[in-house]
Amino acid sequence: MGGSGRPAGGIYTVEDFEIAAYRLVAEQVIYHSDRNSRVTYAILDLYEREFAKVLSPLGVTLSINRQLRYVTALPRHAKVGTATVAQTLFSLVLRGLYDEGVRAGGLTEDGEVLCDYIELQEKFRLMTGRDLPTRGELDTLLRAVKRWGIARRLEDDDTGSLTPLQEQSAGGVAIRPAIVDVLGETALMRLTQWAAAKDETHSDGSAGAGDSAAIGDNQRTSDEAA
Repeated sequence: MGGSGRPAGGIYTVEDFEIAAYRLVAEQVIYHSDRNSRVTYAILDLYEREFAKVLSPLGVTLSINRQLRYVTALPRHAKVGTATVAQTLFSLVLRGLYDEGVRAGGLTEDGEVLCDYIELQEKFRLMTGRDLPTRGELDTLLRAVKRWGIARRLEDDDTGSLTPLQEQSAGGVAIRPAIVDVLGETALMRLTQWAAAKDETHSDGSAGAGDSAAIGDNQRTSDEAA
């Protein structure tokens, strides 16, 4: 699978459909731009109604963004998962950075916003009042957001080569367009609320957001549901 998005002869196999269904549920977001995802994306694009009918009884909504070429499968009534404060803040900061990038017209062809680590450190401190986690924890956070389909390292570029714009942000993060779908409109409100409460939290030593916090309205954050 790969290349043009169609197997030889233009015929999809049963296995192609099974893989598409499994990946859709397991990964939550399928990007056409990712290596080995073009056949899966093409099947979901062509048979959107059929997949939507299958997923609907499970309480999962299928959505296709054909402009930026990605598919999301989001639960309508899923039990809200929890994430650590670090995971929550990191995800919300990425959402804030993505919105800033959109307003500034800084999108790549695939609708991603690129951010180098220096900018990420500065924005994280500005938005949360905390320092960006150290390398070990940051690596863990980056693996999580990649699994959720909302960001990836630029080193994880699936095409095997970087564009000039990506090279300028080498060593940084690509924030992916489905972050808008996965983290609902209330995400930025939560970040604003956190920022408003951070000074009080630091002054009285309380946990503020608690030991864990919900990432977003639609995000399934447990490993089981991710």
